[in-house]
Amino acid sequence: MSIPRRALVTAAVALVLPLSACGSGDSGGSTDASGKVEGDITFQTWNLRANFKAYFEGVIVDFEKKYPGTHVKWIDQPAEGYADKISADAAGGTLPDVVNVSPDLVAPLAKAGLALDLDKSAAQYEKEYLAGAWASHRIPGMTGTYAFPWYLNTGPLFYNKSLFKEAGLDAAQPPTTYDELFSEALQLAKKSDGKVATLANVPTVEDFGRYGVELMNKAGTAFSFNDAKGIELLTKYKELYDAKALDAQALTATPESSGRKFLTGAVAMNPGSALDLGNFKKQAPNLYRNIGITDQITSTGKVNMYVMGVMVNSRTKQTPAAVAFAHYVTDARNQMSFAKKVAIFPSTAGSLGDPYFTQEDGTDETRVRIAAAKSLKNAVNYTPVLFSEQMKTALRNEVAKALQGKESPKTALDNAVKTCDTLLRQQG
Repeated sequence: MSIPRRALVTAAVALVLPLSACGSGDSGGSTDASGKVEGDITFQTWNLRANFKAYFEGVIVDFEKKYPGTHVKWIDQPAEGYADKISADAAGGTLPDVVNVSPDLVAPLAKAGLALDLDKSAAQYEKEYLAGAWASHRIPGMTGTYAFPWYLNTGPLFYNKSLFKEAGLDAAQPPTTYDELFSEALQLAKKSDGKVATLANVPTVEDFGRYGVELMNKAGTAFSFNDAKGIELLTKYKELYDAKALDAQALTATPESSGRKFLTGAVAMNPGSALDLGNFKKQAPNLYRNIGITDQITSTGKVNMYVMGVMVNSRTKQTPAAVAFAHYVTDARNQMSFAKKVAIFPSTAGSLGDPYFTQEDGTDETRVRIAAAKSLKNAVNYTPVLFSEQMKTALRNEVAKALQGKESPKTALDNAVKTCDTLLRQQG
């Protein structure tokens, strides 16, 4: 699995740890990271060896030179079953010292007392990272930050200028607010006699977040996306669906199927990344000539980002070395180096101001990279860290019922929240 796909679609799997792994108890390690950086540690990544072996080996060699007396053993796990592997290691007491995680993977580890609280052990580093990235590994209902932020990803909205023009819309001025989006989507559908939808996907939890809906209570004990604003958003989507402004197959759409709809001109707008431009150029030259690029639409002023992190095992015997290495992998120099090898973005403060992310060179790839980097400076991870795959399915099923007219938007969201709250309680 490539980095961009992983970063855009993280494996949000709720880990189920046996009771023996839960609670802080005797950690067997120390939360004090101020001692001498020395000793042997293990570092686990998530399906990165195949493409980035030389990069990580170089980082490890440099770290060991900087801190004589350290030795880093690198383990890389396949993408498939990664969450299960972490769960098994956590339960068996074999969790590596430093672990590549996403926010949804760190949550159960933090609850089980297995993730080091960086606010206590490494607070001096917080200022080196973007505020939204540092906050992304905080767990509702708990105090603390449980992983260093690593690489980020986001993407713009692509739109088909020719379809906008045919509908009498200004292709140079794409919608920038939800009101404009919904209004122009209805016009596009009407002008094309329902042949061109504007959107190809039903709203997900991150869409509710972008719309300004409060997704959870502050304690992290209950979901709240069934509030008036949430109902308003789903009602708008129902209007689009009825008018064929939302693609008829949106209920079963995947990112791949939505992308194909955009390629063929059946859909006027679609989210994406810099990598998509090469596909447009090769597979749909006419679309490529008419491609428009605009920012994600949000009511909050903050776009959605996806973030990976590097967690320190609270039970490590080498806390100073583990913290030092987790920080080293995610520091500005190493993140910048990594970002130039693959289409991701650093989470370190100031890095997005580098000329690599600010200076145009005439290529579309750079244009998208610059736009994404600019939007990431105050981006947030809208998907709650406690929102599991089962919860995503429950929300999607209820949204489908509302769009099909089987339930009102209010009933659908009330039911979704009820199911998600039940699943949340089962997480413990």
